Amino acid sequence: MRVSIIVPAFNEEKLLPATLRSIQTALGALAPLGWSAELIVCDNNSTDRTAEFAQAAGARVVFEPVNQIARARNTGAAVATGDWLIFVDADSHPSPELLTAVADAIRSGRCLAGGCTVVMDTPSTAGERGTRLWNWISRRFRYMAGSFIFCEAEAFAAVGGFNQQLYASEEIDLSRRLKRLARQRNKEIVILDRHPLLTSARKLHLYPLRAHLRLLVHTVLSGKRNLRRRDACPTWYDGRR
Repeated sequence: MRVSIIVPAFNEEKLLPATLRSIQTALGALAPLGWSAELIVCDNNSTDRTAEFAQAAGARVVFEPVNQIARARNTGAAVATGDWLIFVDADSHPSPELLTAVADAIRSGRCLAGGCTVVMDTPSTAGERGTRLWNWISRRFRYMAGSFIFCEAEAFAAVGGFNQQLYASEEIDLSRRLKRLARQRNKEIVILDRHPLLTSARKLHLYPLRAHLRLLVHTVLSGKRNLRRRDACPTWYDGRR
């Protein structure tokens, strides 16, 4: 078995090195199984030293000129050689225990794709409440958090990858399409919850709560049409880091 870890990165020189170190440590959990792995970083048109730091960490670096998370993930997946793809955000830290749980799900033969619950790296009341709500939604509806998604490579290709018309919530769209495919193939989407992914709470510090609420209201009122415009999704694309 071979797995490909794909990290989309836009101006992530501050957080990417620690993320890559955690991924490399976590990959040690797969060695006893005899599995091989590759680490791919998609430089999504960065203007800082993201690509340099990724290369220094031993990652294969590919370039995507259009600044869009869906495109960056798809570009990384296009060069991947693994039987399974694992997408990890550049500000997130999977543990060896989490990758062991992923391997167990893959080896069960029943899993088509999956995700995991998340926990923020710095505590806050709003963050903890939001995380608890998201984790419940994720488990209940089998929605995969974009910060950590694993998927059979063939299945990812079969559904067409991430929707490049979306600038946000592309992981929800992918989850829905993979759930339909899983039903057709008598397989399942799993949400692992014993070893949550540690992910950055920086958006809660960079943007006031009203900014997040405003985006939510605009998404509802526009019928999600705003998710198809980069300028309508500033918390992902305005460059704050």
